[in-house]
Amino acid sequence: SFSVSPGRVTGFLGPNGAGKTTTLRCLLGLVAPTSGSATIGGRVYHDIPHPTRVVGSALEATGFHPGRNARNHLRVLARAGGVDERRADVTLELVGLADAAKRSVGGFSLGMRQRLQLAAALLGDPGVLVLDEPANGLDPEGIAWLRSFLRYLAAEGRTVLVSSHVLSEVEQTVDDVVIIANGRLV
Repeated sequence: SFSVSPGRVTGFLGPNGAGKTTTLRCLLGLVAPTSGSATIGGRVYHDIPHPTRVVGSALEATGFHPGRNARNHLRVLARAGGVDERRADVTLELVGLADAAKRSVGGFSLGMRQRLQLAAALLGDPGVLVLDEPANGLDPEGIAWLRSFLRYLAAEGRTVLVSSHVLSEVEQTVDDVVIIANGRLV
């Protein structure tokens, strides 16, 4: 068991295969836990009214239609989540992709797709963020940007949970650390 606090960045660390992504999937109701429960604000994800306004998640930088531009990708997600489509431009600006809003996602680098996934997580202006390996594919400048951005989000009072298998990647960013190995808290 562990808790993640508002206004802090919590690193969720462990080697590849430790169970980080599976745990996050349980938290988001994508996988049923074999025992126990995972809650956000005391509620199971499926019981949260308007979940995109409560929790934003970025589990993989995939699921983009390669022919759709970044703005339209976010507009589709906003519409599906019951969020004002104008948030697409707001979140593109937040993650530094405003200049790429009309570019086809199929031509994005992995780092740009990571930023777009983060923009999608922020569409509902949620208080909780669940990010799985958000630094994957980012160059050193992008990693520095991500560190300061996560600190900014926490300073706004958001709860930020970031998984990684690279301690050095998050040591300059996190306030708290949860470490797992073989599916167990260590």
